[in-house]
Formats: sequence, C-alpha cells, structure tokens
Amino acid sequence: MTLALFTDKILTVLLVVLSIMVLVCLFRAVIGPRVPDRIVSVNMMGTMVMVIIAILAIKNKEGYLADICVLYAMISFLAVVVLCKVYLGVYLEKKRTEEKKKEENVDGNN
Repeated sequence: MTLALFTDKILTVLLVVLSIMVLVCLFRAVIGPRVPDRIVSVNMMGTMVMVIIAILAIKNKEGYLADICVLYAMISFLAVVVLCKVYLGVYLEKKRTEEKKKEENVDGNN
C-alpha cells in the first residue's frame, strides 16, 4: 500500500468520524437542557465543519477550500457571539422581571 492511498483512507475515516460527531452535537443542540449547552454545541459544530472543510481541501488538493474554511470560521465566530449576546439579554430581562415581582410582593405584604 502506498503512502498516498494510506493517507486517503485515513482522511476518509476522519471525515466519517467527524460527520458522526457533528450529528451528535446537533442532537445536543436540539435536546440540550439549557441554552448555554446549545450554544456550546453550535460552536462545536462550527469548529468541526471547519475541520471537515480543511480535510476536504487536503484530500481533493483544492486550495480554494482553505479560503472557504477561513470565511466559515469568521461567520461561525460571529454567529456564536450574536447567540451569546441575545441569550444574555433575555437572561438579564428575565432576572429583572423576577426581581420586580419580588419587590411588588414585599411591598404588597407591608
């Protein structure tokens, strides 16, 4: 077996393993008990997709896929930042509402 054939088989196995891991992360994103779990799993999926694109770039000897990988990294990073910002806003608004209800209950009892 030549080195090129061995490398091709290893890269194919890596692509299959990473694809299964992306599906597991997708399952976690859908079922995750808390929002932070879902955000982390979306971030992990983005990272694994970048690795898949990089492996495809090596396997197919296509340099433009590396550029696509970099663009995808930037988009994935911005998506996670936006998700965190939205979650933080919702969390803080919920906390303020709960504190306001507690204050109303304390004032109503006096």
